[in-house]
Amino acid sequence: MKNPEQASDIPVTYRSLGGRHVLVTGGASGIGSAMANAFAGQGCAVHVVDIQDDAGRALVAQLPGATYHHCDLRDVTAIRSTVQAIEGAHGAIDVLVNNAANDQRHAMDEVEPAYWRDRLAINLDHQFFATQAVVRGMRARGRGSVILFSSTSWIKGRPGLVGYTTAKAAVVGLTKTLARELGDAGVRVNCIVPGAIMTERQLALWRTPEMEAEFMASQALKIRLDPGHVAAVALFLASDEAAGCTGAQFVVDAGLT
Repeated sequence: MKNPEQASDIPVTYRSLGGRHVLVTGGASGIGSAMANAFAGQGCAVHVVDIQDDAGRALVAQLPGATYHHCDLRDVTAIRSTVQAIEGAHGAIDVLVNNAANDQRHAMDEVEPAYWRDRLAINLDHQFFATQAVVRGMRARGRGSVILFSSTSWIKGRPGLVGYTTAKAAVVGLTKTLARELGDAGVRVNCIVPGAIMTERQLALWRTPEMEAEFMASQALKIRLDPGHVAAVALFLASDEAAGCTGAQFVVDAGLT
């Protein structure tokens, strides 16, 4: 089976997704871009939020009905105003995909309080505040799907990422609590936990032949994971076919952990 990098390569059609409004944070590149493409391929109206303006605008220009919105997700006021603008123009968000993150490497001994807070803000805080911003509309409709993003890096305890791994571990607890908080309103909250996903950023900054060999040796499935593998899971979790799934972790790591 070929890797489903683009929406056209994902063979499943979820009729329940047609016409739904999907907000993807960090959607201008990498996994976010693949998910934006995949949701658009299902007939969704996709709203991409990012700070990579050129990439974001270029992406939505290729997706029917898609919109791009500049938003620094470390700014809670900006999150709230952006969601308000999207919903004011297009109606309530049906699916929130909290994808945005930054896995910049950092040495534990060099971390200062301001940098620590920044790591939590970009990898954890916005996932809560974006959820908080969209749930009013979801409650009014009596349904909704929120997808949070963790990482296998915290499960593996990978060094050089202590701020990132701490945030990504906390996302799992956040998923559990939000699922309980919002279940009575018909809102489902789940978490995707990607493993070693081949994105352009990873290839450019971190992936070496030695690291590639390490991942392949550790994975149960000897395949290269790409953003399309994650997008396929996101589609399922957003759809009505996942109506019985909430408070759960969906690991996409080819058996790495």
